[in-house]
Amino acid sequence: MTLLGPGGSGKTRLSQEAAEALGDRAPDGVWLAELAPVTDPAAVPAAVLGAVGARETVLRGAGAEEFRVATERQHEDVLTQLTEYCAPRRMLLLLDNCEHLVGAVAHLAQTLLERCPHLTVIATSREPLGIPGEVLRPVEPLPEPAAVQLFTERAAAVRPGFTPASDPGAVAEICRRLDGLPLAIELAAARLRLLTPRQIADRLDDRFRLLTTGSRTVLPRQQTLRAVVDWSWDLLDARERAVLARLSVFARGCDLAAVEAVCAAPGAPAADVPDVLGALVDKSLVTAAPAADGTMRYRLLETVAEYAAGRLAEEGATAATRRAHLLHYRELARTTDPLLRGREQAAAISLLETEYENLRLALHAAVEAADEQEALCLVLSLAWYWQIRGPRGEALDWAGAAAALGPDPFAEGAPAAEPVAESCTATPLPWTGPVLEEARRGVHLIHLAQMDMDMERWKDPAGRRRLRRVAEIYRPGLPQTCRPPANIWFLAVLFTADIARVHDVVDSTVRTARELGLPWELALSLQNRANLLAHRTDLDGDALADAGEALRIFRELGDGWGAAEALAARAEVLEWYGRYTEAAADYEEATMYATALGARSQTGVLRARMGGLLVESGEPGEAERGEKLLLDIFEQDGPANSEARPAAFLFLAMRYAGTGRVAEARRVVARLRDDFGTGGFVLFDSMIGSVEGWLDALEGRYEESLRRLGQGMDRAFEDLSLLMAPQLPAGHLQTAAWALARRGAAHRSAADLLLAARLAAAVTAALPERGHPSRVERELRAETEGLLAEALADDTFPLDAGALAAARTEGERLSLREGLVLLREAAGPDGGGTSGEGAPAAPGQGEAAPPDRD
Repeated sequence: MTLLGPGGSGKTRLSQEAAEALGDRAPDGVWLAELAPVTDPAAVPAAVLGAVGARETVLRGAGAEEFRVATERQHEDVLTQLTEYCAPRRMLLLLDNCEHLVGAVAHLAQTLLERCPHLTVIATSREPLGIPGEVLRPVEPLPEPAAVQLFTERAAAVRPGFTPASDPGAVAEICRRLDGLPLAIELAAARLRLLTPRQIADRLDDRFRLLTTGSRTVLPRQQTLRAVVDWSWDLLDARERAVLARLSVFARGCDLAAVEAVCAAPGAPAADVPDVLGALVDKSLVTAAPAADGTMRYRLLETVAEYAAGRLAEEGATAATRRAHLLHYRELARTTDPLLRGREQAAAISLLETEYENLRLALHAAVEAADEQEALCLVLSLAWYWQIRGPRGEALDWAGAAAALGPDPFAEGAPAAEPVAESCTATPLPWTGPVLEEARRGVHLIHLAQMDMDMERWKDPAGRRRLRRVAEIYRPGLPQTCRPPANIWFLAVLFTADIARVHDVVDSTVRTARELGLPWELALSLQNRANLLAHRTDLDGDALADAGEALRIFRELGDGWGAAEALAARAEVLEWYGRYTEAAADYEEATMYATALGARSQTGVLRARMGGLLVESGEPGEAERGEKLLLDIFEQDGPANSEARPAAFLFLAMRYAGTGRVAEARRVVARLRDDFGTGGFVLFDSMIGSVEGWLDALEGRYEESLRRLGQGMDRAFEDLSLLMAPQLPAGHLQTAAWALARRGAAHRSAADLLLAARLAAAVTAALPERGHPSRVERELRAETEGLLAEALADDTFPLDAGALAAARTEGERLSLREGLVLLREAAGPDGGGTSGEGAPAAPGQGEAAPPDRD
């Protein structure tokens, strides 16, 4: 249904009242998408997607990275994401103020209604959307009794004790001549500070005669409302008109500082602006309401803003005012950015959240004007806010747009980076020399970071060349590589799969930050190194000590986000060592920090990690609590849980598989495949394949199990997978050994059991000296050994103790890659197996690498 009517007719209020009454028909919620601030038709799906849940946020939790990155989907098709979210739900969606985006909204609404059978849409607009199935509901003028009641209530607010009894005829005339439009009635009532009801009625008579004596066919319906605003405009002095016109450039309001910076005009100097603003508030042309931080925010009613924008254009001052708006919000972002790293972090986040629509307008203005330095400064100033709170897609889009305005700093032949002591945004514009070059590199690196899991992009020759250029431009020891965005350089080094250089880079970053006396940068570098060492037991270093020192520094600085990151890093290391109680305490504290920042996606990720930890602990009561946490995320998969779902789904599937609930595990794995695809991040795809192979074996489908495990192990040997999770191939091989032992026991095949013993021994030999095998690995290993022992104890089973001992000895000398070769042969061609007969001999001691996948 589309509610039709001019601005100020009460469409929004009516739609919301109707939605409240219909709430019981929408068990999955009623969602309001305010489209008035949206200026780009292409941004409509993203605005509606944001309205049905929180903005995306990211907590780069230690060890959770491989799960987080799997959720990063391409942002080019937001409408598809929105459709997938709404399709299974019974929900009511309000699309408010569609008239300036009618084509885009019509396409969105028709797509949603065709594909979402239980979705109901109420739209408000000044013209129909013009799509099949649309029911038009004109918002009629208020009947006279209701209009008089509204006028009386508003009049009493500005003139205490007012009653229409003093001149009922004049009040009735005002309401009738204003067509019963609520906004017009409210503006008229506001004039009671100055005029009597009869004086108001007389003035309206003159105005409406002018508007109705002409040809009605050439006047749009909103002209009646325009007459009301014209009349209000005529009562303003020159200073009030200038300030009101300039207030039209703001989105969702502004504070006094912004009004003073942007709305000063000839005849209305900045010193006079507060008094003029007060007069406009008194005349009900500007609304004033307290904000969460205790300051007042000022905004125009929508129709007044539209009218004022037209007057600003007539004055020829639109471009200059929008430029002043851009400069003010660029400086607001630039000076707020440092506050995101200390005790004022929460207040800084709140400020940027409140002003985000104005910041987006500033970004749009800078990009539209091809003003490279303004765009660079805004993107760099907002990058850490996007990192903490999201939205990730906006970081990708705006960084890409800013990068396109200047030369490519990573092109062939581009000069190497020079030292830049401070953040670029610490230097006021304009930028020159090394600062400007570093700013250009910065937006390219931000763009790279948001695309970090687009693996296909980095596999092609052009992508690899670009990564090499990024890795070559910087060198260890540069001060800017200790802080964002230049520290993203580490990703390019990581993607080159040179583990020795990766280790050198993180060590040198810690050393440089320490030598330069940069505490926040030191904490961040230590935390990043802890993340790396948590999964690389083959590298020298102490992840626990690094995470602890980072946590201490972040706490001293008052950086809650950093403290949450460091706690998550330490919890990951503690979990690796089997110190579950301590790890749980760290996750709990990290969640408290994330909750205090209002980061729902951060909280979701930490809850998923906590759920996985509790399940891993093996204690029945705690495992059940962990399962409930994971199940809650599985069942409540709104945008706020988007970052948490991959990890939660994987943990939940493993929990179900480990407790024999194969059907439930299959359902969760199917959701994983449906939601995150099969061609995404190779590491996560390998993990899903391992769980699927586990489930196949539980169902007795051993050949399919071995085939999946072989494929998953093959993916686990890819360069980046080995860098991020070097223990993953051993986990696959352990599951394969277990599956072979089960097949051997079921088919009474000594060959399968001997091969299982070889693979299990290879896994044991490959395990690091430190660390704690996962609960699943321990249980699979124990069951494998149990099946081998049972076979030896069975006099009728054709298994010789000497042969078993020899198989184990031989397995201890096998590399994991040689184990993969044996696994492939056991699975047989095209997934067919030997059914336990004719198991292949072990290869020699040389490395038998898989075929070159490239």
